[in-house]
This record gives sequence, C-alpha cells and structure tokens, in this order.
Amino acid sequence: MHQHTPRALSLTIGLDLGSRITQLAVYDPSGERTEERKISTTRESMEQLLDRFPGARIVMEASTPTRWINNLARERGHEVIIANPRKVPIITANIRKSDRNDARLLAELGQMKPELLSPVQLREDVYQVVRTRLFAREQLVRTRTSLCTFVRSQVKSVGGSLPPGTTTRVFALKIRPLLPKALASVLEPMLRTIQHLSDEIDALDEGIKTESERDFPRTAVLQQVHGVGPLISLAYVATIGAPERFKDSRSVGPYLGLVPRLNQSGASNPALKITKHGDTYMRSLLVSAATRILGPFGADSDLRRFGLKIMERGGQQAKGKARIAVARKLAVLLHRLLLTGEVYEPLRNSDQSTEEPNAA
Repeated sequence: MHQHTPRALSLTIGLDLGSRITQLAVYDPSGERTEERKISTTRESMEQLLDRFPGARIVMEASTPTRWINNLARERGHEVIIANPRKVPIITANIRKSDRNDARLLAELGQMKPELLSPVQLREDVYQVVRTRLFAREQLVRTRTSLCTFVRSQVKSVGGSLPPGTTTRVFALKIRPLLPKALASVLEPMLRTIQHLSDEIDALDEGIKTESERDFPRTAVLQQVHGVGPLISLAYVATIGAPERFKDSRSVGPYLGLVPRLNQSGASNPALKITKHGDTYMRSLLVSAATRILGPFGADSDLRRFGLKIMERGGQQAKGKARIAVARKLAVLLHRLLLTGEVYEPLRNSDQSTEEPNAA
C-alpha cells in the first residue's frame, strides 16, 4: 500500500527505538557505516540528530515513539520508512539480535531493499486522538469488569452468592442491598468505584456519539448495518483512515487479521486459526458486532443468514467460526459503505437469488 521510489540519498539512518534509549546506525550512499551510537529517546536528542543529517532516509520499526519521531523527521524534510515488525522476521528471528544489530539491519534494508521491511503508513493524527479516547474507554470498561468480578469472588468466599446476569453498568445499584452484612462496609468502596466508572463510561459514550455526528459524519453510513453503533463506526473510521488507501475492500480482512493462517504444502492444506495480525481492538469490536448479528435479536440480513448457515454444522466450534466469518464479511462491507456512501440493503444478495430468471 505504501511504495518507496528510489532516489539519491545523502545517507540512511537506522533507529532501533527504545522507551528511554535509541540505538542508531548511519550509512553513507556507498553502503559504508559511518557512525553508530546510543542517544536518549527525547525530542531534544532526536532534533539534534535530524538537524545534523539533512535529507536523510530514516528507517525505524513501528512502536510507541514512532509517531512523534516520524512527525519530527518529516517536518525537517527527511524521508521516513516505518518497518512492520510483524512482517520482518529477518529482524525478529535474528539469532544475534541486539539493539546494535537491529539498527544496522534496519539501515541496510532501508537503503538497499526497503520493500523487505513491509513499510506501514501511519494513520493521520486526528484519527490517533480518536483512538486514544476509545482506548481510554476500553480501559475503564476492563477495570469495571475486574472490580465486579472481585466483588463476586469475595461474596462467594464467605458462602454467599449474587444473582448472575447483572450487567456491569447497573452492578453497584443492584448488588449493594444483596451483600452479606459482614462484607457490606468492606466492599462499599468497590461499589462506589464501579458506579463512578459507569458514570464516566456513560459520559464517554455520549461524547463518542456527539463526536461521530459532528466531526465524522461518514459514520452514519456504517450505522445502517444492524449491530454497528456510534462506537464501532467511529472506531472503524479511525482505524481504516482514508478508505482509498485499500485497493480492494477484501484486503481489509487480512489487514485486521480476520483471515485464516496458511500453511499449504503439497496435498496438505490444514484449516488453521486466523492470523490475528493488525488491530486487536478493532477486530474484537467486529467480532462483538458479529455476535449481535447472529444473536436471538439479530435483524434478518445476508450477513446473518451467512453466519447461521455455518452454525448449522453444530457445536461451539461452528459458532466460533461463524462469528469470525461474519466479522470478516462485516469488515469488507463497512469498507465498501465507507468508500461509496451507498444505501445499505440488508438482503441484497438474498433478494437477487430469489428473483425469477426471466424477470424483467
């Protein structure tokens, strides 16, 4: 998706980024290593390095500091190549792996064979801010779930029990009067925290809905699909970014790790689990949407019929495969809607298949 055309380089700098220390390796246009050392992973140190070597090609792996260093480098006119660490086994599987060797290898590949680094394109900063908000919400949800589990386990430890099925959103209100007297005062701080988290999550949900409508109106097109609300639609837009960067809607499935692994050799072609490459958060949201689509209250659609047909094979394994398959088709469908803005027809394929062959 991101091509690098050859050009005359003054030099190439490989950066093995660390949270505190970065190893660098500098190569001149002839391929000779002219410098290697460690610097602190700070804005000041990076600015000094980048200003020393104008017009260089900067090569680094995708990691936490990558975004701000990428922005610094591009502001100064440097070319930047960001390697996909999941797709560069020559680095991750190196038996002589070290910061120094990694920096050297990044620089050497970036100078001679940048395509071997499977370069990635960072999404725009505006989308990254949205994703930070969504990740913050996810962290609050996980914390609330953990606290609810803790309360239940403590009640069980004294021989008590709490009714199952109580949603985390109303957990504190429903459970408070049911606590054993011996634990009521001890667990009260947990319940207050759970309630506070619920209030904060509700506020974030309202903010996400408002932001979707105000700043990302394209999310409304995605919400035509049953099971896709403001949260999932905003997360999808922020994850995909510009839909035009995908040549084919079907390539979104592999991008999000929703396609099976492949290990074919001769007549052997075993059925393997999905790759789980790409964005874990977005993948989990799509699977969650697929679960709703296939659930008892799911609206009739091509997606639902497709998944139910897989589930007819029976067993939990079939249910799991159906969820993944529907999530993959949903990812493709959402990209198509995002790209075209067309009206969603839930039973488009089914309606076409039932038409009379000679119908006008």
